[in-house]
Amino acid sequence: MQHIKQGYRGLGVLVNVNADLLLYVTTLVIAFACAGFVAAL
Repeated sequence: MQHIKQGYRGLGVLVNVNADLLLYVTTLVIAFACAGFVAAL
């Protein structure tokens, strides 16, 4: 039971780190898309 709980906690940390990275990448993509749109005007 303890091993499962530790594994679940590790998975939670991994998901939190990936969510942060995903948010960062998504923000960059949106910024580049907006810059491209403004440049096309």
